[in-house]
Amino acid sequence: MQNRELPHHHGEGAETALIREQLDQVEDFQIVADVFKQLGDTTRIRIFWLLCHCEECVLNISAMLNMSSPAVSHHLRPLKGSGLIVSRREGKEVYYRAADTKQSRLLHQMIEQVMEITCVFSRRE
Repeated sequence: MQNRELPHHHGEGAETALIREQLDQVEDFQIVADVFKQLGDTTRIRIFWLLCHCEECVLNISAMLNMSSPAVSHHLRPLKGSGLIVSRREGKEVYYRAADTKQSRLLHQMIEQVMEITCVFSRRE
């Protein structure tokens, strides 16, 4: 880390140096941005949320979301690439589910909490 002086001093302590050191870890922030980018699409959020609750094949996901199989596959690819979902093959069928990672669990909790807050507010109106 480069030792740069701040233009203004407001009583910063040792924690400021730690914060600045973390800010220099651009790759870490890129990983976070990439994960959130996956959830910037309503369809991907719905698919991810579904797969947090059950394991499903493309045909069933398609039926539940009233979408074509190619469209669902199009959304599954980046979710899998980001590590949010995993797949397993059984014969010719491929089954998808949310990955068992801290990242996936946290995102699932966030989605459900935001949905709960949003639903509470929309019911009040």
